[in-house]
Amino acid sequence: MSTSEITKMEEGDLKTQTKGESGFCGSPEVVQIIQKVIAEVIGTYFLIFAGCCVVVLNKVEETKGTVTFPGICVTWGLSVMILVYSLGHISGAHFNPAVTVSFAIYRHFPLKQVPLYLAAQVLGSVLASGTLYLLFDVDEKSFFGTVPAGSNIQSLVFEMLTSFLLMFVVSAVSTDNRAIGELAGIAVGMTIVVDVFIAGPVSGASMNPARTFGPAVVMHIYKGFWVYIVGPFVGAILGASAYNLIRFTDKPLREISRSSSFLKSVSRAASFR
Repeated sequence: MSTSEITKMEEGDLKTQTKGESGFCGSPEVVQIIQKVIAEVIGTYFLIFAGCCVVVLNKVEETKGTVTFPGICVTWGLSVMILVYSLGHISGAHFNPAVTVSFAIYRHFPLKQVPLYLAAQVLGSVLASGTLYLLFDVDEKSFFGTVPAGSNIQSLVFEMLTSFLLMFVVSAVSTDNRAIGELAGIAVGMTIVVDVFIAGPVSGASMNPARTFGPAVVMHIYKGFWVYIVGPFVGAILGASAYNLIRFTDKPLREISRSSSFLKSVSRAASFR
């Protein structure tokens, strides 16, 4: 066998090896998507587990009233804040189908990844709800899902308003490069605390279809279920739309401050003093 033939065989083996390594499973893009999906499952799981766990502890007979309503509000907010800082750089820390869809509508998230994220969020919620169902002796009175305290319409309005505020803040801190990104987790977490204080006694303050879906499926309680599907999606899309409406530029603040128009406005303001 000649030297040229040996060289060709070696080149052929190298091409075959390279092709195998760059296949579907070895593709960096596929690996990255898998990592994101796993992060969403883990994040949604611990968000639902922590938030719903304190609801159960506050309702079951053995520990009834120990957490209190303010404690529930703070737990939801802190859980979101912790998970945003832990997983935000991997998956974006959505943990909420309404957030994912709103991002996709305004092209802040790839449309092709939306089904994967929705499946991951629903799976995380169901697994967390199943864990709580196995750990505690829960019944309809200690249901840790969300049901309307009053009329469905009243809860729908509250879900829309709180979801609007949540997505408005999320859009501000995560899609606008002029915002202080380091404070995103704190801002979103505090928004959750405020929203739960506002809507908790009325609608349960879901703001997240996955948060409602898991407990409802595990315990087969679907009272007012449609409210927690329609409300968060409509509210979140409107919140994202409102922020995109008032955000007139994507330029960083340092670029805006260098422009002549900005300097003129500053000089005018100084002349009026």
